Amino acid sequence: MSKKKVGIIGATGYTGSELVRILLHHSEVEIAAITSESRKGDRFSDVHPFFRGLVEMELVSIKDIESTDLDVVFLALPHGVSMDFVKDHAEKPYPIIDLSGDFRLDSAGTYEAWYNKDHVYPKGIEDAAYGIPELFREDIKGKKLVANPGCYPTSAILGLAPLVEHNMIEPNIIVDSKSGTTGAGVKAKTATHFPNVNDNFKAYSVKTHRHTIEIEGTLNKKGEEDLIIQFTPHLLPVDRGIVSTIYAKPRAGVDTARINEVFRDYYKDEPFIRLTDQPPAIKEVRGTNFCDIYCTYDERTNNFITISAIDNLVKGAAGQAVQNMNLLFGWDETAGLGQVPMNP
Repeated sequence: MSKKKVGIIGATGYTGSELVRILLHHSEVEIAAITSESRKGDRFSDVHPFFRGLVEMELVSIKDIESTDLDVVFLALPHGVSMDFVKDHAEKPYPIIDLSGDFRLDSAGTYEAWYNKDHVYPKGIEDAAYGIPELFREDIKGKKLVANPGCYPTSAILGLAPLVEHNMIEPNIIVDSKSGTTGAGVKAKTATHFPNVNDNFKAYSVKTHRHTIEIEGTLNKKGEEDLIIQFTPHLLPVDRGIVSTIYAKPRAGVDTARINEVFRDYYKDEPFIRLTDQPPAIKEVRGTNFCDIYCTYDERTNNFITISAIDNLVKGAAGQAVQNMNLLFGWDETAGLGQVPMNP
C-alpha cells in the first residue's frame, strides 16, 4: 500500500520542524511538500541545520502545492493566517489539521473578542473538530478540519477533565501554568531575548491570555455547570515544556478518596496519559507525546491539586497533530509517536 502524502504549510517555526522530526519516521506517510514564503528555494536543512543529511527537501511556496497530490495538510501558520488557507482550500479532498488558534473556539464572535481580529471563515469553526483525542476521539474521526489545541489548554484540560465530567468540583478553578520559551514562537521578541529570560521568571498576559477562553469553553462542553477559569501563564528560562498546577474546590459530599480511582478509570485506555504518584517534571516528558498527571487532595485547604506536564511542542502541538492524523486515517493512534523522553 502506498504511503499517504503529507504537506506541511509553514516550515520555519518550531512547530513545522517538530512535525518533520516526527513524520520522518512515521511508517504510513511521506512528506511531499514543505512550504515557506520567506525561505522559498532554500533547503529545509538550511533553515534547520540539525536536519542536515536527513531532510534536504527544497522549500516551496504555498501556491506551489496546488500542483502537488496531497492526502493531508498540516498548517503551522500564525493565528489569523490559517483561516485564509482553510477558506481557500475547504473544497480540496484532503483533511486539514490546523495548529493555530483560528478554529478552536465556539464562535466567530468569541474568536474576535479574544484575538482582536475579524474571522473570515466562521463556517470552519462550525465544521471543525477540537483535537484532543482523549476527549473528542469520535468527533475527530472522519473530519475534514481539525483544530489542534493550544499547548497550555492541552495541559489544563487533560488535568481537569475527569473532575469536570464526574461533577466533582466547584465551578471556580485556578490554572497556574509555566512554559518554556518555544511556546512564544521562533521569532525574536523582547520578552524572549536571552538576557530577559535567563535567570528570570515572570507571569504575563494576566487576566487576558486567549487560552483562558479555550480552556473554559472546552471544559464547559464536558461538564454539567459552566466553569470559570482563572488562568495565569508564566515564562520559564527553559526551551520547552509546560507544567500546569490546577486548584479546584471539591463539591460537598465528594468522596475525596475516590480521586485516584476516577483518574485511573478515565484514562485507563489512553496510551499517552501517564498517571504519576508524585508531581511530574518537564524532563520526564521532553520530546514525547506524553502528558503526565498527578492529582491529590489537601485536607487543610480543601483543594484538589492537579499537576500536569507536557512537552509544549509535541503533545502541545506537533505530536498531538500527528495523533489526530492517525485517527483520521484509522491507524494505530501511537504510530510515529514512540519517542522516549530525553532526560537529561
